[in-house]
Amino acid sequence: MMTSPKNVVVLGATGSIGTSTLDIIARHPDKFNVLAISGHSNVYKLAELAQKFKPKFVVISDSNKYSQLSDLIGNGSTVLAGAQELETICQLDAVDMVVAGIVGSAGMQPVLATVQAGKTLLLANKEALVLAGELVMKAAQDNNASIIPLDSEHNAIYQCLPDSYRCGITPKNLNKIILTASGGPFWNREVSTFAEISPDEACAHPNWDMGRKISVDSATLMNKGLEIIEAHWLFGLNEKDIDVHVHPQSIIHSMVCYKDGSVLAQLGEPDMRIPIANGLGMPERITSGANMLDLLQRDDLQFFAPDYIKFPCLALAKQAIKTGGTSMAILNAANEISVEAFLSNQISFTAIAKINAKIMTNATVSQVDNVAQLLQLDEEVRANARQMVKQYA
Repeated sequence: MMTSPKNVVVLGATGSIGTSTLDIIARHPDKFNVLAISGHSNVYKLAELAQKFKPKFVVISDSNKYSQLSDLIGNGSTVLAGAQELETICQLDAVDMVVAGIVGSAGMQPVLATVQAGKTLLLANKEALVLAGELVMKAAQDNNASIIPLDSEHNAIYQCLPDSYRCGITPKNLNKIILTASGGPFWNREVSTFAEISPDEACAHPNWDMGRKISVDSATLMNKGLEIIEAHWLFGLNEKDIDVHVHPQSIIHSMVCYKDGSVLAQLGEPDMRIPIANGLGMPERITSGANMLDLLQRDDLQFFAPDYIKFPCLALAKQAIKTGGTSMAILNAANEISVEAFLSNQISFTAIAKINAKIMTNATVSQVDNVAQLLQLDEEVRANARQMVKQYA
């Protein structure tokens, strides 16, 4: 029996996650229909994607680019502008699933809108859970929305849990989970030289092709810290039940340790199309375009304990979970500003962790109540972090 194609919204269609998602969708035109796409300011890439996939809606979150995009697209798709329209396309009646590939805190509100509408959320925006995990998971439960993680580590955990598992519920018979980390480009670099690291060096990840912000987070291991916080919300686990193993080869993407001593792992080439295909095709396995892993061609799989002294951002994330409340949102906002400052050559690589730590120490932590509170807090923390950047410039 033939089934209708799933209507998919791709948020962040011009980024690495969006590009990988659309590559998979193009391989399965009988299974998926691109209902809407979004991008921040890359009008030429959006116009190119609109011509190829013929979405009903195209959203440009930078309203200043509306006229330019409209002229490029013509009458093919309806062009919408502004961040608010991201929420609009996520809640359309026809939507079956939303791929959240927007980087940073800008993804929080469309993610929340998606689960409030009871849609299936394919989540690649970890900051949404770091900022508003409590609100997002409660909304998903209240509206019977499904969340499928697309980060390679969380998707690996998801695949190693029972088929009936739903995110937000503490898995049964679990001992702990292990998130693997590549270690980034500086795992073996002498820490005394860290102050000399340039943005281009930090963005040269050895295994993954990612955007510049995520690449810097990987270099500081903040990306892994944010993933610990994400796992805390997705799988209902305390930070003591989430371990990190540095695995430079990025072949084992994460592991689940059960009480009986069994350890289940998900393996694959370091290609984001694998977890994205898993989320799009579920419960079916569909082709992704990724190469099949050949372990006979792999000389060694190595594992190391993380260095919390050399990479203090990792410890900051665990501390944020322990503190609870708005502490995780505070850390995320501070980190976005410090990374932005580093990428624009305002501060050194080592100043990223220092600014994050000082902001966390000075901030007042409170209970998470609503989105408006988090947005106001986000603005305040960013303003404080920008002032602190000047001290390290």
